[in-house]
Amino acid sequence: MPTLIASTPGGDMPLGPALSIYDPVFIGIDEFGHRVTVPLIYRNMLIGGEPGAGKSALLNLLVAHAALSLDARLCLLDGKRVELGQWRRCADVFVGPDQGHAIRTLQRLQTMMDNRYAFLEWFGHRKVAPDHEFSPVVVAVDEIAYFSATAGDKKTQEQFSALLRDLVARGRAVGIIVIAATQRPSSDIIPTSLRDLFAWRFAGRCTTDVSSDIVLGHGWANRGWSANTISPNNQGAGLLIAEGGMPQLVKTAYLADADCARIAAYAATLRTAATRTRRTTRPADPSGPVADLPAAA
Repeated sequence: MPTLIASTPGGDMPLGPALSIYDPVFIGIDEFGHRVTVPLIYRNMLIGGEPGAGKSALLNLLVAHAALSLDARLCLLDGKRVELGQWRRCADVFVGPDQGHAIRTLQRLQTMMDNRYAFLEWFGHRKVAPDHEFSPVVVAVDEIAYFSATAGDKKTQEQFSALLRDLVARGRAVGIIVIAATQRPSSDIIPTSLRDLFAWRFAGRCTTDVSSDIVLGHGWANRGWSANTISPNNQGAGLLIAEGGMPQLVKTAYLADADCARIAAYAATLRTAATRTRRTTRPADPSGPVADLPAAA
């Protein structure tokens, strides 16, 4: 249920409703017109598809929910700067086309992850909960290929890929949620060992059955589930699969640029008010801030 957030520590000026990252995220409808929601907490999501398939629309839906969830923090990596740029004011960190900044940010998240595991171990817990002192962190990466295969050199590309894999593999229990999108669903960008770590996978229109299988998992095309069969004129349609589940055809909801701008402005206002309130009522996050690290020596 939505909660009212006060703009002052005394709680005397409610601004409006907010969401929770522990709530399921509405992403669209299935082929029967039923609502489709996905739980993000303790999970990650991979989004793939050819250019124009609608992957950015789904990515922005998920980021919008996270921005409105005042119990979550945002870390955005966007090589083009404009796909996620409208959410910059809502994020702890925004990374543009800067390979060094991207690597330092993932390193900081890795350190935060290790600190959180030390915290959980000390108190005998297995995963974060809403009553813990630290908030889940949503890490959204638009176009994995830019950082893992285009920018920088082979060494930094491999370093980025290794750091991202570690966050996807170990971050779920401590509230680090990775949402990664690519318009190049190929084995060099999304190796099987990485793909299988994503609990949720969404394949928008793909040019080949192989590309579809790289996102959904090996063998689904032979079983009749291929994103290659989706019409190129049906933007936003794709196959959604959860770990251990069956694919389902989904039409994602769409937020226009003006919608994103309005939601982002509202979310930024709520977050500013909530930050002022937390500073006077809650202890600091014991795992540390999502902040850039100094350049490596």
